[in-house]
Amino acid sequence: MTSAASKLISLGGVDIAIIVVYFAMVLAIGFYLKGKSGTGEDFFLAGREMTMWIAGLSFLSANLGSLELMGWAAAAYQYGILATHWYWVGAIPAMLFLGIVMMPFYYISKTHSVPGYLQLRFGEPSRALSAVTFGFMTVLMSGINMYSMALVMKVVLGWDINFSIWVSSITVAIYVALGGLRSAIFNEVLQFILIWVGALVIPIVGLVEAGGWDGMVAKIQHNWAGQDYTHLWSTMGSFTGNPMGIHWTGIVLGLGWVISFGYWTTDFLVVQRVLAAKDMRAAKMAPIIGAAFKMMVPFIVILPGLLALAVLPFKLTAEDAALASGGHSYNEVLPIMLARYCGPGLLGLGITALIAGFMSGMAGNVSAFATVWTYDIYRAFIKKDATDAHYVAMGRWCTILGVLVSIGTAYLVMQFKSIMDYVQALFSFFIAPLFGTVLLGMLWKRATPQGGFWGLLTGTLSSIAMWAWVKADPTALKYIALSPNAKDMAENMYRALWSWLICVAVTVAVSLATKPKPESELNGLVYGCTEVPHEHGLPLWHKPGFWAAVAAVVFVILQIVFW
Repeated sequence: MTSAASKLISLGGVDIAIIVVYFAMVLAIGFYLKGKSGTGEDFFLAGREMTMWIAGLSFLSANLGSLELMGWAAAAYQYGILATHWYWVGAIPAMLFLGIVMMPFYYISKTHSVPGYLQLRFGEPSRALSAVTFGFMTVLMSGINMYSMALVMKVVLGWDINFSIWVSSITVAIYVALGGLRSAIFNEVLQFILIWVGALVIPIVGLVEAGGWDGMVAKIQHNWAGQDYTHLWSTMGSFTGNPMGIHWTGIVLGLGWVISFGYWTTDFLVVQRVLAAKDMRAAKMAPIIGAAFKMMVPFIVILPGLLALAVLPFKLTAEDAALASGGHSYNEVLPIMLARYCGPGLLGLGITALIAGFMSGMAGNVSAFATVWTYDIYRAFIKKDATDAHYVAMGRWCTILGVLVSIGTAYLVMQFKSIMDYVQALFSFFIAPLFGTVLLGMLWKRATPQGGFWGLLTGTLSSIAMWAWVKADPTALKYIALSPNAKDMAENMYRALWSWLICVAVTVAVSLATKPKPESELNGLVYGCTEVPHEHGLPLWHKPGFWAAVAAVVFVILQIVFW
């Protein structure tokens, strides 16, 4: 179970007991819910009976995996407080837009997935393309969670990386295959609580050591003279004034518009949780509840990376440089800080929080993959007339297969300098063009099936082509990212923007040249052709629009405070 690699700390008996109890709990939930997942509606959509609070916390927790915990702590060490943009401008507006504008159409159409919506709006070719690209992206993303958990175990405890990958993946495969989405959702709520309880140790103790926020800022300025790591917007008037090498247009348009709205409104990994809500109001409130908690997450994710800039006596480097020098990489910043501040008991709780985050993200990817494969590929193109029980069985086996494929992708992550560079590259390939297709499909009744398909295909291929162009010729960066000094993250933001624009332009051009569907076929799918229910007669504080406005005001205040 252990390797020759040096370890930062050792677990005591209490720490090991906490981790064992956690694994026992998640498996027990899976076995308990097995009997409640006998039908396709139960297995893939949790019976559509989740309350707004359960759906909302699960909606956020499915995203609160290693992408959040490990990846953004690493990004905060690399880019400073600029990483917070991915939580605020890169999430909140899109989550509120999903709840108020888009959820009515997902919910009214009773679709089981985002590719399922595209099939209703644009036809089978668009559904097939989006299902295949989503499935491919999902197993690649799942590899991030496995790799990140194994990295924590290796760095902190000295465990063999292969052992860690297999233990976590087999556990997830068991409880998702047994209880389906319902099991994933209930475990995600449990994991959300554990993540907060366990991860709070680092920011609280770290701020005490650094002398509060002002003390931390002073230490960062002393350690990293000449680079501003602690301002959110004021450094982005030029490409060279901030650690990311990005202009504010890249953040606002590439991240805040294309990637953010694409992810939160069309990535079935998170949308699936909201589709499980028990009624329309719960479906609209769930993303708003998620947005409220999302604004607080930087305290447990971004702050550890900033504290590392202030208090660590050594500097972290990119993955390849760390391997060459025997040092530590950006990706290891969170476990290093955990080892710095946690003693017996607290350490077990902290490690459990990280494991819970990784397993939450992994389970989210696996359950979404099983649904899209079963409904949008297997049932649509391979076996159309099977029984409901047959599709549930396929979903269970697909869960196990998805985990096995994801294990292979875990090793791909090691080829990237940072976990988040890997993630944002995938989003620019698959999520950005998909957002253009879904948005036009919902808001423009003139969009045609041919326009939807060719726009999505062209947008996806153009993004991959731009990435390959920069890899083959680094000087192309000045065209893709508008600056030869741009970092990987900035390149991802601009590539997403270009691919979205290409998708929209092709969709509009092809749609204007082809025949649209009659309006009678667009009822429940497009604005202007659908009667959207409203919350008439409810008190103001019960209306989703009111709480969305409150969240928007808090969001604006945060931008000003950390300007």
